[in-house]
Amino acid sequence: MAKEVIAIEGGHRLKGTVRISGAKNATVALIPAIVLAEDTVKVFGVPEISDVDALVTLLEELGCKVEANEDTLSVDPSAMVNTPLVSSAVDKLRASYYFMGALLGRYGDVTIRMPGGCYLGPRPIDLHLKGFEALGATIDEDEDGVYHLHADHLHGAHINLDFASVGATINILLAAVRADGRTIIENAAKEPEIIDVVNLLTKMGAKIRGAGTDTIMIDGVDSLHGTTHEIIPDRIEAGTFLIIAAAMGNMMLIQNVIPQHLDALLSKLREMGVGYEIIGDSILVYGNIKDYKPVNVKTQIYPGFATDLQQPLTALLTQASGKSKVQDTIYIERFAHCEQLNKMGANIETTGKNFCEVNGITPLHGTRVEATDLRCGAALIVAGLIADGVTEIENVYHIDRGYDNIDRKLIAMGAHISRYFVED
Repeated sequence: MAKEVIAIEGGHRLKGTVRISGAKNATVALIPAIVLAEDTVKVFGVPEISDVDALVTLLEELGCKVEANEDTLSVDPSAMVNTPLVSSAVDKLRASYYFMGALLGRYGDVTIRMPGGCYLGPRPIDLHLKGFEALGATIDEDEDGVYHLHADHLHGAHINLDFASVGATINILLAAVRADGRTIIENAAKEPEIIDVVNLLTKMGAKIRGAGTDTIMIDGVDSLHGTTHEIIPDRIEAGTFLIIAAAMGNMMLIQNVIPQHLDALLSKLREMGVGYEIIGDSILVYGNIKDYKPVNVKTQIYPGFATDLQQPLTALLTQASGKSKVQDTIYIERFAHCEQLNKMGANIETTGKNFCEVNGITPLHGTRVEATDLRCGAALIVAGLIADGVTEIENVYHIDRGYDNIDRKLIAMGAHISRYFVED
């Protein structure tokens, strides 16, 4: 059986401009949110990623009329039918679980398979389910992993999350916007993507206050209407390109960013000795410096260092002089990339499930590696650009789930990248 690989010939310096696409982590919540509306919602800045394709498939299974044109998605849910979501499209991304909250809010009833996505250690959805139960839903799971959620009457509730979960915050929001009365979410997550979802819902007629703080208040409404919305830039894609620019760039300009969303990463890059300048909604990275300093990184909920950027940064840290320490407090098993980077010549030691030490500087060499998850794939792209020789990355579907034409964007700045199929 043939499988697709991305091949990178390393050692080529990059120069030019790259424009960041709309935020993947916002888009995958915004699309399910659309089903709460009674008429057409048009969204601009939609990234060209496979996760969007899977969500569009689910919209079409529900009977929504979907039109896509470049980075614009127009969805008319007026003829929607509350069909059980049990197809393979649910398995392709974890964010399919946002249809739980959206369909529960719209119909008071939803049937959906357990969502898929990257394996990053245990990621239970118990906080989502507890929130739905507080709003008046009953929940059953059958032996095939299919959830059945039902509420004769959704009502407001005071919900205190055990930890600031992005997914639970958004899912509870989606169910609560059409519930009777007031819902208060305490210890809510503060990520920019949550604010973006709230901005869409507010344009649709929802009454929500406090997004971006740890307390969100929702006053339920009877119905929501269509609107238009532009998605915020992807801070993780922007961060990945900042790391690439630090590794192999020569005057790279990264456009369409919100710099304050990247404060934690920019602080670490500055600590390493990376030269950059913020110019409005762009960041100019001056280029590679051979004496990067090691840093210690600990991922935290926003506005702390993003878990989605620790893997790409680890690849860059192989080029820092000395020992760097990386701890992930969000996804404790998010270190599969270390084994892959070590295949390329890195010297990374893992201690426990959520900690690694990166010993640099180590020369990297091209070889066959495997993208075990989305951000591992990004780390391998960074490493492949640095390495001598050709790096072949397998399981590229992980990369395509979250990065909009990343190879094409890199080629435009001087990277030597190709895609082809090889026999398994």
